[in-house]
Amino acid sequence: MTNTTARIRKEGKDFEIIVDLEKALKYRRGESKDIDFLEVDQIFTNAKKGDRVPNTELEKAFGTSELYAVVDRIVKHGDILLTQEYRDEEREKKFKQVIDFLVVNAIEPSSGRPHTPERIKSALEQANVNIKNAPIEEQIMEIIDKISAIIPIKVQVKKIKITIPSIHTGKAYGLITKYKDKENWLANGDLEVVLHIPAGSVMGFYDKLNSITHGSALSEEIKED
Repeated sequence: MTNTTARIRKEGKDFEIIVDLEKALKYRRGESKDIDFLEVDQIFTNAKKGDRVPNTELEKAFGTSELYAVVDRIVKHGDILLTQEYRDEEREKKFKQVIDFLVVNAIEPSSGRPHTPERIKSALEQANVNIKNAPIEEQIMEIIDKISAIIPIKVQVKKIKITIPSIHTGKAYGLITKYKDKENWLANGDLEVVLHIPAGSVMGFYDKLNSITHGSALSEEIKED
């Protein structure tokens, strides 16, 4: 359990609370509806000094002095201070996700063999790769470009042609856009697309697509020479 401060600035003043970091972040992301993250049932102008906010100032700034209503506003719309320990842990998680992704999806071009986790990790460190807080698939090509100066590496990609019925194109478009190479809107409103998907991500992609389209999308793998 890691405690930290969450704060918001309103009416020219700071309003701070002491929270459990992990639980507060889950609440902010909508993963929890319980305000069980509050470590001290008080709102402060300066949490470190223990300076409490009078109810009159809460009423003026938030329109209410009800504790949990104000706490909800602070966590959802203010800043949650991330500890260095938390930042380091999150970086390690992302680092491992990239390594796992490349072990499954990447090869050494001349031999066709996968790289070991140790070799990929070493390349990431030598290339000083900054892994962003975004889905791995969205940044993997940028990462590949950087580490290819350290090790020869190529992502195995499958080329797939998919036709999505018009009734499902709205919901499916967000899924396909990061893999899309070409698109063609047919006269009946259906969407025909050609995608390049990392080999290790294909099954997960189909699971999501079938969930959205209820299995009505047609797919065909295109063999490349």
